Amino acid sequence: MPEQTEMPDAAQPDSPYAQLLAELRELAVLNSINSTLGWDQEVVMPPAAAALRGEQAAVLSTLIHDRRTSTRMGDLIAACKADAELKADPETDANLRRLRRDYDRAVRQPTELVREIAEVSTLAMHHWKDAREAGDFGAFAPWLEQLVKLNRDTADALGVPEGGEVYDALLENFEPGMRAAELDRVFGELRGGLVPLIRELRENGSRPDTEWMRIPLATEVQVAFNRSVVERMGFDFGAGRLDVSTHPFCEGAGPGDTRLTTRYEETELLSALHSTMHETGHGLYEQGLPKDRRFGQPLAEAASMGIHESQSRMWENFVGRSRPFWEWALPELKRHVGDGAVSGLDVDTVFRGLNVVEPDLIRIESDEATYNLHIMLRFDLERAMLRGDLSVADLPGVWNERMKSDLGLDVPSAREGVLQDIHWSMGAIGYFPTYTLGNLYAAQLWDALRVDLPDLDDQLRRGEFGGLLGWLRSHVHVHGRRYTAPELCERATGRPLSHEPLLRYLEGKLRPVYGLV
Repeated sequence: MPEQTEMPDAAQPDSPYAQLLAELRELAVLNSINSTLGWDQEVVMPPAAAALRGEQAAVLSTLIHDRRTSTRMGDLIAACKADAELKADPETDANLRRLRRDYDRAVRQPTELVREIAEVSTLAMHHWKDAREAGDFGAFAPWLEQLVKLNRDTADALGVPEGGEVYDALLENFEPGMRAAELDRVFGELRGGLVPLIRELRENGSRPDTEWMRIPLATEVQVAFNRSVVERMGFDFGAGRLDVSTHPFCEGAGPGDTRLTTRYEETELLSALHSTMHETGHGLYEQGLPKDRRFGQPLAEAASMGIHESQSRMWENFVGRSRPFWEWALPELKRHVGDGAVSGLDVDTVFRGLNVVEPDLIRIESDEATYNLHIMLRFDLERAMLRGDLSVADLPGVWNERMKSDLGLDVPSAREGVLQDIHWSMGAIGYFPTYTLGNLYAAQLWDALRVDLPDLDDQLRRGEFGGLLGWLRSHVHVHGRRYTAPELCERATGRPLSHEPLLRYLEGKLRPVYGLV
């Protein structure tokens, strides 16, 4: 039997609130099946099963949508919202406010549209994999055209927020309350500081040595090293696992089941480490949410994808590219590799090399400064596609032009260009901006936690991550969706979201790396 969910004293077993919580848990179980099927598709499903998986996803998504939008669900939420005693409990009131919002959005989406999106996106991901491998955008283009249209249909069904635009209706799925116009402002301020910093580093600085990164390392050694780092970070392998997929991801199916994936290249020494640390950051957030007590409730869900990305980007970069971390991690790496290729490596070389600023064709392999330019490009292009200002047929050409103007790079094929990311094949238009929002939130949280943990560098040097994880647990994870992302940011850091902490962090680290202090 599942553990009993905590309820206010007024919520007796047969009360509307108790019935609502039971409904929510059953919905969460159904969603966890969907999550497990998604993980299976990316990790172990045979290619010939793609059509069946599309049908499975369509049937299951329809079932979930019908339960989420049922009259019974609406009546239970209304009855609970009218209960003064429930409203008086802050956590319960937050639960009900989030549920009301979710229900109101869900009922606007026709069941047939939800079903079609599930089926088309499942098949599109399968065709994206083949197209990406072949570098053939034409093979994927018809699927992307369908998904752009379905996203427009979804936005029309949800409705454009007052004073907003079509993109805002989809952005709301990932970052509630955020608007494209606000992203324009914040991203513009960030770009205004990043571009001159990148230019100064590359034109006037001393470029760190990165040749050591090309030291080959057998996959099995990388797997063992990565697993040791993930375990040390605090990920519970008794309630999770780490596998391989085309595109790294994290799937938090439910209590006791959080699954990570990564990918390996034997020609690069640390090919998988930072993507693995990134996904582990997601996994630690999933394992830190109060799912044991509140599975299915908003209070056991992530505040937003921007906050989710703040956790992954913090572990990947603020920790994984720091000097103190490598004072612990380099001896660990040498222990796994043994005598030979890495025996001559020193901490300074690794630290400086990992913080080289050099435009890269691939988003997930980009440095901390140029990475955000990748996100801004994707935000601009998917927004233009949704508005009808950019056709799918013209997308590769515009992508290549922007890569040249923004990052100075020529794109040799669609594999290294427009086909590199899985997101559009999933139909996830509106997700990309959350990566840079995650960087912004991470920098601000990092400033705050370093005040509370003045000896954090010494802890990292010893490979002790419990203090950092504990702070994140108590300031971010435990709250679930009780607060919106801006509210959570201000509560944890004492100030609204700003681009300044991220720029200050990047300048403070990168200028010394390049000898410009």
